[in-house]
Amino acid sequence: MCRVCLYVTHAALPHLLRAAEDSPRGVADLVNISSTAGRVARPGTAVYNLTKFGVNGFTEALRQELSQKRVRVSVVEPGTVETELSMHLRDGVRQAVERQIAGMEPLRPEDVADAVSYIVTRDRRVAVNEILVRAGEQTW
Repeated sequence: MCRVCLYVTHAALPHLLRAAEDSPRGVADLVNISSTAGRVARPGTAVYNLTKFGVNGFTEALRQELSQKRVRVSVVEPGTVETELSMHLRDGVRQAVERQIAGMEPLRPEDVADAVSYIVTRDRRVAVNEILVRAGEQTW
């Protein structure tokens, strides 16, 4: 699992707990970003799958631990998003990904932001635990 999630959560948690007690809304939100790779493994992406499955498990455990303290913990799992991610893959894997998404209109970063916005704007009584959002043509 990615250490950044641990470090950021550790740093943010005291502030979130305080916000849940002191804010007029009476709730605070922690939203992690994962991926469809946290649900479906693909050849050549084992390390990426490891991190995303880890984010999903970490998020669920935190959700259970913090729900009674009015800190809602959620995860957004986007599919193919228009980013530079494929530029960091080794050649064979990058070419396979490019073939797989050829002709697909990927999600835009603002689509992921919309999912986060939806989660954090729900009334206190509503907890959206996860949102899976894929490009329209994406099958995995």
